[in-house]
Amino acid sequence: MMLRLWLAGIFSALAATWAAAAPERDLGLGLVYVRVKHLPADLPAPPAGKAPPCVVDVRYIEADAAAVTTFAAWLRFRAAPRTPVFVLANALTSPALLDALAPRLPGDGIIVIGAAGGSFRPDSAVRISAEEERRAYDALEQGAALETLLADNPDKVRNDEARLVHGSAGQPSPDGADESPTPRRPPPLIDAALQRALHLHRALLALKKL
Repeated sequence: MMLRLWLAGIFSALAATWAAAAPERDLGLGLVYVRVKHLPADLPAPPAGKAPPCVVDVRYIEADAAAVTTFAAWLRFRAAPRTPVFVLANALTSPALLDALAPRLPGDGIIVIGAAGGSFRPDSAVRISAEEERRAYDALEQGAALETLLADNPDKVRNDEARLVHGSAGQPSPDGADESPTPRRPPPLIDAALQRALHLHRALLALKKL
């Protein structure tokens, strides 16, 4: 009873801020993504119906004690085994917020994802340098399409069968295109933490756990 009253008080205080909450981005198959830059203002409002699984990105943010308390309450309210919250964090997330994420229980629906570093130990660790992660994080702010940060080969071009046949026979392609080697492109910029959240969600769907 006391917990419910506490949560009700927290959410009543948040009601005035939800009109300006961060927008939810659709990741498909019922998963949404929210980038939180300011707590508690950017936390999503409670949905009208059943809450969908969501990815909440709290990388690089600062948070005081009151904001951390509110975020912890929001997580407890929102996360459940069949509607998980995938929390993206890293070693540069507010230490107080990382401390609040530490006491997780199996099956509580909260899955912390990120690149391990310092005292930060996520549930699901990804391998990415600090510089590359920052570039991927900033790319979305600078207008990059979300899909390009999730796909390993966003610009992959499929060779048609005729080109492959003629190329293997040492003949020019049927359309007369130049077959000289093209310069190798740099590897695509991937947000490894966000990609891992997407993969975990799809795996849980395939296992019928959502």
